[in-house]
Amino acid sequence: QVQLVESGGGLVQAGGSLRLSCAASGGTFSFYVMGWFRQAPGKEREFVAGITWSGDRTLYADSVKGRFTISRDNAKNTVYLQMNSLKPEDTAVYYCAADRENLLRRSYSVYDYWGQGTQVTVSS
Repeated sequence: QVQLVESGGGLVQAGGSLRLSCAASGGTFSFYVMGWFRQAPGKEREFVAGITWSGDRTLYADSVKGRFTISRDNAKNTVYLQMNSLKPEDTAVYYCAADRENLLRRSYSVYDYWGQGTQVTVSS
């Protein structure tokens, strides 16, 4: 059983940056694809970014490509999401998730473990 804890959310002005972290415990972190998702009020949870076991491949939603960067440190059992040039439409609860299959997939239904989420609010 893998436990995931997100941190780093907060309130930021449009154009600003935040770095989210997700610390994993209870499993072999390096054996999981890690993903970031977000959910805004009244909307479905949507894929933001994913990274393979070794970090050699990444995948991004079109809406964040060029602004967000996902990375991982397997020695620290942590995955990161660097968010730059933030926009009000990026406001959401951000979740990290772990997938036991080494495939980069956008569907939230395939991810096996989830964190509790961290709120990101971008003011205009």
